[in-house]
Amino acid sequence: MKKKLVLAMAAAMAITSCAVPAFASDDAAGGGKIGISMPTQSLERWNRDGSYLEEQFKAAGYDVELTYSDNETDRQVNDIQNLISDGVDLLVVAAIDGEALNTVMDEAKDAGIPVISYDRLIKSDAVSYYISFDNYTVGTLQGQYVIDTLDLDNAGDKTYNIEFTAGDPADNNAGYFFNGAYDTLKPYLDAGTLNVVSGQTDFDSVATAQWDTQTALERMQNILASYYADGTQLDVALCSNDSTALGVTQAIESDYAGKNDVLITGQDGDEANLANIVDGKQSMTVYKAVANEAVVTLDLAEAMLKGDTIDESLIKNSGWDFDCAYDTESYETSDGNKCPSFLLVPTVVTKDNMKEELVDTGYYTQDDDGYLHPAG
Repeated sequence: MKKKLVLAMAAAMAITSCAVPAFASDDAAGGGKIGISMPTQSLERWNRDGSYLEEQFKAAGYDVELTYSDNETDRQVNDIQNLISDGVDLLVVAAIDGEALNTVMDEAKDAGIPVISYDRLIKSDAVSYYISFDNYTVGTLQGQYVIDTLDLDNAGDKTYNIEFTAGDPADNNAGYFFNGAYDTLKPYLDAGTLNVVSGQTDFDSVATAQWDTQTALERMQNILASYYADGTQLDVALCSNDSTALGVTQAIESDYAGKNDVLITGQDGDEANLANIVDGKQSMTVYKAVANEAVVTLDLAEAMLKGDTIDESLIKNSGWDFDCAYDTESYETSDGNKCPSFLLVPTVVTKDNMKEELVDTGYYTQDDDGYLHPAG
């Protein structure tokens, strides 16, 4: 499904003057070397990101060095140092820990290598630009799905029980996902329409290190044993992403005493979770078209290497057929240092619209049993 181009958003996304360095290179417009550092291959989505980025840059004529760091920060630092030593012209980095790369980012800056912070914001002023999806909106979409599906505005005196599962504290995005969902649902929590039986409502209590499925499973098993073993009904398990949703779903299947279907949210469109949506085990996922994120990354990188002025005109000049906004206000690499960002718009996917959103767009194929598989 084609979407209209978004050139601007609300006042929070207004364009402001920002001193951003321009990086000109003799290797612009192809023929240079791009270093790509991805966090791990243990989560399906990062394999897709790495593959799409490598494909886009190679097709444009660049040499590409792609690394995965197995969710080990020290290894990622070493990987990036090796990319710097190999003389890459530009770095694209999806951080394991956005707070832990300051020193190696300074090394890149000293070497004259610009850095695009990819998907997860790196908290270093050596970063030139940030490309991601509107992370707060991911959470608001999950929260709004709960509101609409349970018709909370017309719930009357009825109370629904909800438990939250958030993401990795080292991932800058995890707080945005959680806050987007929690802020959206807070009026219903305050009114008593939603109730968290465990009482675990702050991010630190519900976070999941490394977005790990097993960790999410064990935590949900503990919650079910502690608060729901007496037959108390769980209505909603709000999970920030699909890997945690997978663990929560497994825990509910094995340890939940209730007989009702629990509404379970997710994010990413992982193959196993899409199968769960087809089977009615998971309710929705927020899909982020990382193929489009790779397109934005390539166009931004080429503009940087050419020394072009970069602002909202990149969106217009590139002619993207998907939603994206230029934002100079929402993200900071340090206190007061705004990081200009290109933010794409995520999409809610359910059993009812997955063919339209994922298959008809070419991102996935669908087999005879209705299950989806990543295309390509």
